[in-house]
Amino acid sequence: MLNIVIIGPPGAGKGTQSQYIKDKYNLTYLSTGDILREEIAAGTDVGKMVDDIIKHGKLVPDEIVVSIIRHKVLSHLSSPGFLFDGFPRTVHQAVMLDDLMKENNLKISAVLSLDVSVDVLTARMLERAKTSGRSDDNEETIVHRLREYNDKTKPVLDYYEKKGNLHTFCGDRKIEEVFKSLCEVIDEVK
Repeated sequence: MLNIVIIGPPGAGKGTQSQYIKDKYNLTYLSTGDILREEIAAGTDVGKMVDDIIKHGKLVPDEIVVSIIRHKVLSHLSSPGFLFDGFPRTVHQAVMLDDLMKENNLKISAVLSLDVSVDVLTARMLERAKTSGRSDDNEETIVHRLREYNDKTKPVLDYYEKKGNLHTFCGDRKIEEVFKSLCEVIDEVK
């Protein structure tokens, strides 16, 4: 089973690349952002709490995210594999994901890290805000989200580097160029 984590700062192109990867390799796509936005749109209790957290540029607590991911993984165990987008975001989540994988005789095949300059990230997110209607794509929240990423998510890269399955890519390039590079690594690990 092919299990991929795609990681990078907000605006790095994770969602765009994930769609291509999901389609090419027929993976079950688990985007914490999409899942949490669905909860918000549905107006669930979890959704209301998450909405307030996201609007302030904070990360959703590990317990909420891991619970949602666990449910999704367990309900799709017959899938050819999983593509995790936006998860894990903390080392604690990474450890919990490893535990979930081990419990089900699975492992993370590769962690794909998109490295993008701050200027490009900011420009992408401000442009996305014009078309997406996402409340978390404004300048103040962008600065906070990038700080949160550097503080909480960058250590996840160290965690996976020590495990030997981290692959870093320059995400400033054209979408097609980045996708080609990602596929080269995926094809090696599948």
